Amino acid sequence: MKRGRKTNEANNSSLGETTEKESKRHKVTEKKAIVVQSPDWANLLQDVILQVFQYLPLLDRAHASQVCRSWNQVFHMPDLWRCFEFELNQPATSNLRTTHPELIKQIIKRHSNHLQYVSFKSHFISALTVVFVNSKSLSSLKIDDTPVDDPSLKVLVANNSDTLKLLKMSSCPHVSPAGILCVADQCHGLRELALNYHLLSDELLLALSSEKHVRLEHLRIDVVSENPGQTQFHTIQKSSWDAFIKHSPKVNLVMYFFLYEEEFDPFFRYEIPVTHLYFGRSVSKDVLGRVGMTCPRLVELVVCANGLRPLDEELICIAERCKYLSAVGLGECEVSCSAFVEFVKMCGGRLSQLSIMEEVLIPDQKYNLEQIHWEVSKHLGRVWFPDMMPTW
Repeated sequence: MKRGRKTNEANNSSLGETTEKESKRHKVTEKKAIVVQSPDWANLLQDVILQVFQYLPLLDRAHASQVCRSWNQVFHMPDLWRCFEFELNQPATSNLRTTHPELIKQIIKRHSNHLQYVSFKSHFISALTVVFVNSKSLSSLKIDDTPVDDPSLKVLVANNSDTLKLLKMSSCPHVSPAGILCVADQCHGLRELALNYHLLSDELLLALSSEKHVRLEHLRIDVVSENPGQTQFHTIQKSSWDAFIKHSPKVNLVMYFFLYEEEFDPFFRYEIPVTHLYFGRSVSKDVLGRVGMTCPRLVELVVCANGLRPLDEELICIAERCKYLSAVGLGECEVSCSAFVEFVKMCGGRLSQLSIMEEVLIPDQKYNLEQIHWEVSKHLGRVWFPDMMPTW
């Protein structure tokens, strides 16, 4: 019995040692497996790293470039700097996120000749001028709230006249009509242009209409009152608009109006080739009546509000004369139910977008608010409901 017991104890001891060895071996194997499954970030293909960098914000991208030498090489690849947004603001006066000045200097030093699509928001004209001086292939440029001036635009034209196709300028008070005319005169490949109305001139439209200039595809004009009651708006001659449209018959002319009623006098006095028209402030019956008479190319009309008088006759006039109208937003404009139904009936199924607040539709003897839903849906060929005012 004792001998058998010793044998069993020896077997159990041997089995225990075997189990312990196997357990250690499994742990080592697991560790090896973990090491094998861990990716070697430094040896990722450059194309993969490039795709990752393209989705990172600039600051994260800069931090990632410090991981290893190969990541830093990708950080400076030209393909990564085709498109870039500069933001350089005064910390004391701006809450906007800002690009660190040292990082901007590094980018300009190494990649200014690679930049093609640039958005610039800066209070420092020197930084913008450096980009213009060193860049040779800019095709898209957006400048917002920056003291760019005529001399800096001349530098831009001197280096990028053959490549610039898109120029959008907003809140650039130091640029004159002569400065923007210089761009139009030299950049014959320009296809899209956005600027404030004070930069628009007859000379600019004629320059964009010359034989050596390509057909413009998109022209956006912001008509903004910076000093209510004191701003004097000039008038563009009908002959200039006619020459422009003859040269670029398919152009989208977009106009945003942020004016007070007394400032509309120079506008819509004769035919204007606007296609997309937006009124950011309340507009009178008189102005909207003139829109119907002078905007035959109109495709989209958005009006936030009108006065206290319904726009019945004005809407009918717009439906009669604007044969391409396909999108309408009337916001808080008061309209009788009968006139609204008649407007939809005249425009028919081409109205792909139609919105108005239910609260401003005025019931009459022919239609109430319940009936108008069915009538409008019938003429549109789809289910339609008016918008509702938020309750909060």
